[in-house]
Amino acid sequence: MLQNIRDNSQGWIAKTIIGLIVVLMAFTGIEAIFQATTNSQDAAKVNGEEISQNELSQAVDMQRRQLMQQLGKDFDASLLDEKMLREAALKGLIDRKLLLQGAADSKFSFSEAALDQVILQTPEFQEDGKFSAERFDQVIRQLGYSRMQFRQMLTQEMLIGQLRAGIAGSGFVTDQEVLNFARLEKQTRDFATVSVKADPGAVKLTDDEVKAYYDQHAKEFMTPDQVVIDYLELKKASFFDQVTVKDDELQALYEKETANLAEQRRAAHILIEVNDKMTEAQAKAKIEEVQARLAKGESFEALAKEFSQDPGSANNGGDLGFAGPGVYDPDFETALYALNKDQVSAPVRSSFGWHLIKLLGVEAPEVPSFASLKDKLTRELKTQQVEQRFVEATKQLEDAAFEASDLVQPASDLKLTVHTSAPFGREGGEGIAANRAVIQAAFSPEVLDEGANSTAIELDPETIVVLRAKEHRKPEQLPLASVETAIRAQLTKERASAAAKTHADELIASLRDGKLPLDKPVDGQAWKVTEAATRGQEGVEPAVLQALFRMAKPAAKDKPTFADVTLPDGSLMIVRLNSVNEGAAPTDEEKEQYRRFLASRVGQQDFAAFRKELEAKADIKRF
Repeated sequence: MLQNIRDNSQGWIAKTIIGLIVVLMAFTGIEAIFQATTNSQDAAKVNGEEISQNELSQAVDMQRRQLMQQLGKDFDASLLDEKMLREAALKGLIDRKLLLQGAADSKFSFSEAALDQVILQTPEFQEDGKFSAERFDQVIRQLGYSRMQFRQMLTQEMLIGQLRAGIAGSGFVTDQEVLNFARLEKQTRDFATVSVKADPGAVKLTDDEVKAYYDQHAKEFMTPDQVVIDYLELKKASFFDQVTVKDDELQALYEKETANLAEQRRAAHILIEVNDKMTEAQAKAKIEEVQARLAKGESFEALAKEFSQDPGSANNGGDLGFAGPGVYDPDFETALYALNKDQVSAPVRSSFGWHLIKLLGVEAPEVPSFASLKDKLTRELKTQQVEQRFVEATKQLEDAAFEASDLVQPASDLKLTVHTSAPFGREGGEGIAANRAVIQAAFSPEVLDEGANSTAIELDPETIVVLRAKEHRKPEQLPLASVETAIRAQLTKERASAAAKTHADELIASLRDGKLPLDKPVDGQAWKVTEAATRGQEGVEPAVLQALFRMAKPAAKDKPTFADVTLPDGSLMIVRLNSVNEGAAPTDEEKEQYRRFLASRVGQQDFAAFRKELEAKADIKRF
């Protein structure tokens, strides 16, 4: 059973926790958020349960940092709208709260033992493929969690995963739906195409027409609204050289770090389950029978393969691998840690049934020397002091900027340098101007119109800036000479494409009326014929393919269906649908593939509908 849980964790459970850890690991500085003074004001209430402003701030920060981590150098802060980010984060928290309530109402549960196994098998908590208690504590500390807080958060994620799997996994489709889908999917079409080229050379534009377009679209030909800013930049890294640590502090931290190291024990077991088919007495009698055979000299591994009802470990002689404290059932763990190497326990009752437990090996962790950890411990202690200095300096900078009429005095107070940006518009620019919060502050009424200094802006967890507008370059009309070439190109393309469209319509009308024969070239071009084209046919323009499978079936062989498609260069493609061919009946294997696909889609739709129903019935208050 223990091994079963471990194996099952490679499915949706593992994917959920690994995805969650990746998201959580995508940002740093979370400790400061968790340690911050919580705001008693609620962001929302869902059926009477609160979502705090603190939770919302964490969620917004998580989304922002996750994007920064995922996109790396491709991250474009100008694409972030803080209001939209906040709305999306709040919606996510409300959805999460609703799903947790739905899971509770549906009586979903997740046992402590199963949760232990998920943690045990999570790669982020392993070193060299094995669970590391030190690594586990290190990771969750970086996230700002205690063990209890992390387990609570993880339990919620598992419950939501169970709910999703339970609903989405129950989707089904009928045989007729599978056959209908297969008929459409395997359908092919015979068609032919001929192009009607747009001829830009035939378009003649006068200066008056260009001028008229320029006047009519004046707002499109303006210089961008731009601003030049002065700013102060406060960096956390600048404080590292300003702090020192004492030897006794280092020694205390070293002792605390090494105290967390725990030995790993490799266990094997034989399990007889207590269930509907096996009573308590029968299971105990069976394990005692196995114990007696073991006492006569039979191999533990062989007996595990023969009798153990934990299929995941039975084939390996009952081997469960190495694990540290806090992983197994408490009674199982107590018995395991009382054994010497190669010793077998007396029968042990756990929540799964009766066990015989054998200790295969012990790995005592190597305790690193103080000298080997000194640099790391020094960084950790300095980081704590730097964090405090950084918070204090940020507050000092914000207060000074609020009180000052420029940035000279705040720069002097904190020994900072006033920097000046290049001009940038509302779409942003390079460097500091790529940050959406900077753009919003620079163009805010307070900064741009009233000439005030901005509030403190977090560029990233390590950098805070304060800015003020140095120069505002308002939009101005671009001269016609600078945009004339672009206007001529645009007008030429539009008119050439319109002429091609008119001609294509005339050709299609003639083809339908029989004035033009179907088997003859059109405008000197031969029809390009394609037979049995599939929905994913290669070598066909995607727009043509999409139009082809939307066209009505021809009424007769000599009555094809026609359509035209405009291509990116402005040319037209006349599409002649000759016939629709029904595909062969699907094989049993294809039916099963279609069924899985359709059932998955139905399951996703069911889960989406379930979420909408939860939301529709809920009492949600946003503040």
